[in-house]
Amino acid sequence: MTGSGPRPAADDAPAPADLPRAFVDLHCHTSGSFDCLSDPVAVVRTAAARGLTHLAVTDHERIDAALRARDAAPNGLSVIVGEEVRTAEGDLICLFIEEAIPRGLPAQETIARVRAQGGLVGIPHPFDRFRGSLLRTEALAGIAGAVDWIEVHNARILGGGNDRAQAFAREHGLPGVAVSDAHSLMEIGVAYTMLDGDPSTPAGLLAALRSASLVPRRASLVVRALTPVAKVVQRMRGRGRLPVSATTGGAR
Repeated sequence: MTGSGPRPAADDAPAPADLPRAFVDLHCHTSGSFDCLSDPVAVVRTAAARGLTHLAVTDHERIDAALRARDAAPNGLSVIVGEEVRTAEGDLICLFIEEAIPRGLPAQETIARVRAQGGLVGIPHPFDRFRGSLLRTEALAGIAGAVDWIEVHNARILGGGNDRAQAFAREHGLPGVAVSDAHSLMEIGVAYTMLDGDPSTPAGLLAALRSASLVPRRASLVVRALTPVAKVVQRMRGRGRLPVSATTGGAR
């Protein structure tokens, strides 16, 4: 499979006065990830308690915990099933999927597989020197026109990575979002995006991204220090990072 495929069409937006306000975090992990210990049920309860209306659960290379989170979401919180996928060129956030995408594929093929499910694609933690950021490679320019948004504020990025992402988004006309990239309950909603509209569907999110207003706070270094501990615990539980050939969750 090659090519990025067509984007879902955005719905015709009603007049701004008719649009509801949504409080959205498009990048959050649960214990489905190899580097997080947060129970999916606790994650959605925490997100709702902090006032989020929409939460994308984006575990690494699996969606089983995201499906569980969606089923457990309390009233007032809409869970978007997603996945953070390590492509051959770097990481992508894939949303509105029902089948996990395997890691290690070319970025364009990964995007095409998401489009085949009617989903959307964003670029996570851009210009982060310590993670698998796609923007560290020349491949970025080749896919900039094939994605739907870029994280211009990731709460876990230190240094000037977010500033560079904002400049890149402006240069390429991409919507920018703020995300928590939470790997613990304490981080959920620390950064988020306010949108006008209903981002519960691919078309709705595309339309709402036009109105994005960012709440760009940062995760504390103390909280971030929990991630290496989570990796060790998950390995001991037999839940380390899935190999390239494996995915978990979703229809087959």
